[in-house]
Amino acid sequence: MKRTKGQSRERLHMRIRQKVRGTAERPRLSVFRSNESIYCQLIDDLKGHTLAAASSKGCKGTKSEQAAAVGKLIAETAKNQGIEAVVFDRGGYRYHGRVKSLADGAREGGLKF
Repeated sequence: MKRTKGQSRERLHMRIRQKVRGTAERPRLSVFRSNESIYCQLIDDLKGHTLAAASSKGCKGTKSEQAAAVGKLIAETAKNQGIEAVVFDRGGYRYHGRVKSLADGAREGGLKF
């Protein structure tokens, strides 16, 4: 049985999630990438709550520029809630392109990971 690209990514994401856990002090920065947009959430895995979320809906520019803007937005939201450090969960995607731009934008915004 041959796996689709999405199934392979899901398996990889589950393998990553076995090692990456978020807490209230250091939540998990989870990334989801679609063809049109990029989304991210700050998640406390101990309680199972989403602390903050951001997406590129309504952003202008190239996809990489949108991802960087989303990273800065989530960093600003986290700072307002008193969160300074996160654990990065790339969601089974390669760390390049839009995922890397989002991470760099979050770092520019002041998040540490």
